[in-house]
Amino acid sequence: MTKVKFSRKNGRFVAVECSGHSDYAEHGMDIVCAALSSVIQTAVLGLMQVAGIGVGYEVDEEKGYLKATLPKDVSPSQAHDADVILKTAYLGASDLYEQFSDYINVEVE
Repeated sequence: MTKVKFSRKNGRFVAVECSGHSDYAEHGMDIVCAALSSVIQTAVLGLMQVAGIGVGYEVDEEKGYLKATLPKDVSPSQAHDADVILKTAYLGASDLYEQFSDYINVEVE
C-alpha cells in the first residue's frame, strides 16, 4: 500500500510524503502507482518550476519514497501558490483513493 501524507501549517499545505508500493500489479504494470506518482511528481515540479520554490526534496525509487517540503522562508505569494498546487495534488490523490482504497491511503495532518 502507498501511504500519502500531506502536511499543513497555519491552514496551508507545506509538504507531501509518499511511501510504499501500491502492489496493484507487478512492477512496470501498476497503473495505480503510475497515476499516483504522476500526480505527486507533477505537483513537486509545479512547486519548483512554476512557483519557483526551492523545495526540500528526497526520493528513493526502490523503496517507493518521496518527500517534498517547503522551506520556511517562502514569500506570501509563493506560500499561496504552493498551497494551491499541493491542494490540487491532494484532490488528485483523494480521487485515486476513492477508486483504489485497497492500495492507497491518503491523510492530512
